[in-house]
Amino acid sequence: MPLRLRIRAPPEWGIEPVPKEHRILRGIDFFVLWSSLGVGLLVLVAGSLLVPGLGLLEALAISLAGSVVGSLMLASAGLVGSRYGIPTMVSLRPVLGIIGSFPPTALNVLQLIGWTAFELMIMGRAASSISGQFLGEYTHAFWVIIFAAWCAGLAIGGPLVFVRKWLERVAIWLVYFSAIWITVQVFSSPGIWETLARPGDGSLPLLLALDLVIAMPISWWPLISDYNRFSSTVRAGFIGTLLGYVVVNTWFYFLGAALILVMGVQDVISSIAILLFGNLALLFILVDETDNCFADIYSAAVSIQNIAPKIRQWKLVIAITTIGAILAVTLPLAQYEWFLLMIGGLFVPLLGVLVTDYLFSMRHGGLEISAFYEGAPKIRPSSMIAWIAGIIFYFLIVNLYPSIGASLLSFALSAGLLTMIKAFKAVVPRVFMMTPSL
Repeated sequence: MPLRLRIRAPPEWGIEPVPKEHRILRGIDFFVLWSSLGVGLLVLVAGSLLVPGLGLLEALAISLAGSVVGSLMLASAGLVGSRYGIPTMVSLRPVLGIIGSFPPTALNVLQLIGWTAFELMIMGRAASSISGQFLGEYTHAFWVIIFAAWCAGLAIGGPLVFVRKWLERVAIWLVYFSAIWITVQVFSSPGIWETLARPGDGSLPLLLALDLVIAMPISWWPLISDYNRFSSTVRAGFIGTLLGYVVVNTWFYFLGAALILVMGVQDVISSIAILLFGNLALLFILVDETDNCFADIYSAAVSIQNIAPKIRQWKLVIAITTIGAILAVTLPLAQYEWFLLMIGGLFVPLLGVLVTDYLFSMRHGGLEISAFYEGAPKIRPSSMIAWIAGIIFYFLIVNLYPSIGASLLSFALSAGLLTMIKAFKAVVPRVFMMTPSL
């Protein structure tokens, strides 16, 4: 008989709940996952946006405050996935309704394709800086294609393989080493104490800077449950996520600001490259940078399945990666700051709605798993109204009153508005019941 080789495809985790026997990730796994996802060249670039508007000590304080606030929001969003074993976009069904979950799903797919493009773009630039322009003007495109293929392969493998086989064994150790090496060199530079004491020029309001920091962890919450649904316990997912993201987001925002001020070069990649063994450190960061791109591609595919569950994930992964690669060689990185603020405007108010609705449901004994599937309503207008009001409020503040900060206020508005609507709905029937019939 002829020998036949069978290649078994990795399991696809779609929109159905993850079986309990596959919920195996511990707190340390989530610390590694979210500390790895919090690391990246784009985070350094985001940190560089804080200066010279802020001084370096102000940048540190804002990086810490924004990371704590944003990571608390991020970890809270993951509670639903950890408890019920479902992906993020499915967790919105009891809140907005099945059809109501489609608009945030579409917006999430768009932002994830955007992140995929930015990640491939920055990795291509960094690799070109290391390798030199050996293909001339096509060098950047060459590296974009190489990284796109690798990230697509990781996405097809799925989260469990990614965390246990790739992150914990290889990538996270390389990036920890390189980040420590860069940090030591930057803060042992001559004149570092004068740089630390130097104030900013005041061109960036403190609370707008806070919005820029909060936007990074917030950008992850629409996909957090795609990974935290594999948590062994709710507590493990929450604590591992919170600690992992706070530590590295604070570190890399501050490091990005310090690189620009200390090295005197207005480009993060060039600043790293001129350090001792800088290209090696850059190479190690690039190895880990692929995890961010993996998460963007994988979660975009899972999100699309909230609308079209019958499409195979691997097909979606290839399509999303292809679109991201094309955009990576055409998009200007100059749009990055407004991309961050756009994410905050769309998803901070939505998180306020999700958390509020989830807290109400927990007060009444929680949700049955059917509430995310056949028992979900088609649409919940009250939640949609609260979300849209928060979006409008966020962009009004950013454009008209940036100095007061938009993230916390828009979160509070959407959460408060939904609370008022729910309270009104609860009171009105009682009024009718207490009114004597005529």
